[in-house]
Amino acid sequence: MKLQLTGGDVSGLRPYVFETAWEVVNKVGGIYTVIKTKAGVTVEELGDHYYLLGPYNEQSVRTEVEVIQPENKVIADVVASMREKGVKVIVGRWLIDGYPQVILFDINSHRHALEAWKKELWDKTHISTNVVDSETDNAILFGFIVTWFLSEFRQRVAEDALVIAHFHEWLSAVGLIMTKMKSLDVATLFTTHATLLGRYLCAGQVDFYNNLPHFDVDKEAGDRGIYHRYCLERAGVSLADIFTTVSQITAVEAEHLLKKKPDVVTPNGLNVVQFSALHEFQNLHAKSKDKIHEFIRGHFHGHFNFKLDKTLYFFIAGRYEYFNKGADMFIESLARLNYMLQSSGSDYTVVAFIIMPTKTNNFNVDSLKSQASTKQLREIVNHIQGKMGAKLFEKALMGEIIDGKDLLDKDDFLQLKRCIYAAQRPQLPPVVTHNVVDSDGDLVLNHIRRVRLFNDHNDRVKVIFHPEFLSPTNALFSIDYEEFIRGCHLGVFPSYYEPWGYTPAECTVMGIPSVTTNLSGFGSFMGEHLRDPSSYGIYIVDRRYKGVDESIQELADILFDFCKMSRRQRIIQRNRTERLSDMLDWKSLGIYYKKARYQALRKKHPEAFLLLSDEDTGVSIFFRMVSAVVFASTYSY
Repeated sequence: MKLQLTGGDVSGLRPYVFETAWEVVNKVGGIYTVIKTKAGVTVEELGDHYYLLGPYNEQSVRTEVEVIQPENKVIADVVASMREKGVKVIVGRWLIDGYPQVILFDINSHRHALEAWKKELWDKTHISTNVVDSETDNAILFGFIVTWFLSEFRQRVAEDALVIAHFHEWLSAVGLIMTKMKSLDVATLFTTHATLLGRYLCAGQVDFYNNLPHFDVDKEAGDRGIYHRYCLERAGVSLADIFTTVSQITAVEAEHLLKKKPDVVTPNGLNVVQFSALHEFQNLHAKSKDKIHEFIRGHFHGHFNFKLDKTLYFFIAGRYEYFNKGADMFIESLARLNYMLQSSGSDYTVVAFIIMPTKTNNFNVDSLKSQASTKQLREIVNHIQGKMGAKLFEKALMGEIIDGKDLLDKDDFLQLKRCIYAAQRPQLPPVVTHNVVDSDGDLVLNHIRRVRLFNDHNDRVKVIFHPEFLSPTNALFSIDYEEFIRGCHLGVFPSYYEPWGYTPAECTVMGIPSVTTNLSGFGSFMGEHLRDPSSYGIYIVDRRYKGVDESIQELADILFDFCKMSRRQRIIQRNRTERLSDMLDWKSLGIYYKKARYQALRKKHPEAFLLLSDEDTGVSIFFRMVSAVVFASTYSY
């Protein structure tokens, strides 16, 4: 390859970037959020040279993609060639911020090649995939088809064009491996968002971080039946020109489990909507909180003995990873908080939501009945209120002052009394909104039973386990997740294993304080860049250097201190939390991906890039900015 990069000619420096992930237009995990939110700033940087490659998912394409003809002549020729050979390829624009170009491959259209490709993978790498594992089969099909596409593109595009292929996680690793095995003239990046072995080990409740240097990785992967997957992941990491991961805590993990230190740490960002005035997001908080109030009135119907203006909403949300996500620690700390609030005589009530999906067979009947009773009571009260208002208006029009006793008719009084009596129920409000399939074996429910948080009349901490993701179409609790976050007072995410942590990040950009830990990527990032995170509403629990009981007590103390804050103090803190939004905006954090891409090109073409001065490449600016100076203006509040 001959690069024409001398004499200040930088026209070739805008590379073609093909970002590949199983989660492109395919929502299966947190990487979907990374890809989706990052697309806008990447398109702004690379324009029509940026493409996202992913698997074809008919349902997702139908609702999220505008299918179009390829706009680039080379891409059009490659797609036509692959279609002629039997591969179903969809080209379109993803209907998200940035309107990025996507190329999606139906892996089932070439499933007949699976055994031949498995053999080729073995011949070239000696990685055996002769196991019954549909996920690995899909990864092989996807990887070989992506390599096929990159190979044809490289053959047809101009000789001096720069091409970068960026692969996310082990499910796309085969594409990178085969790109290297076929010696394609493509610079490669590999990003791991969480190591395979790390997830499995932490799910098994091992003392993970203290034993990182001592794990026999081959044995551990073999014992868990994921050795073939681990080999694909490790090969992708080893062969990539540049290896990145999302946080310093994951970088340490990768160094021990994948035997390679990341070249660049690429923190995850979000698309941040800036408000022209601080009161705007405070108004959104109040509006969303009213929706939660409405649900709470119904859920505690018949046992509604606390004031909503003295109620705080805490929540934990995410995949049902009971230990990894810190649900065990959250529930235990709530029991201690309940005792602390009772002992101190606090007039505040905490309602703690646990939003973690698990198998259910329908809504809890008691929950539905209580919501229906509340709705009926509201309708009756609204009807009586209308009659009272009309009567009051008529009397006032005639110049009379009506007596309060005359406002309420006897029939209305009896109807209201019947509703109040009907609202009484002997059983306590349920701690779960749905019928959980394995109620007796459910870890969350068993822990709630163990600490006896049953929403008793005297409990200052009430618990609601909602084992389903929130949705505005939910018949029981109709609110979307973003609204829910805005309406809460504190997000609590005491994770043990959390390579990044989008949930506390989402809270931050919406001005909602949150609790995280020094074992999460988000927590370590904030601890590194903020002198006093707690003053900005970012509470970091020590789970690395303290014992379990000490960490639980630290969390309980944080929650209790939060309950002691005045309303004014909470408003001030929300303002300070929202000011951290710029730190988590892709406009700031996207610079790390720029650095990784440039390093990949420089490693692939060292001689050509050495001919360029900083001024020619135009990258000196972001190399300088990548230092701590880039955040100086953002962090100096």
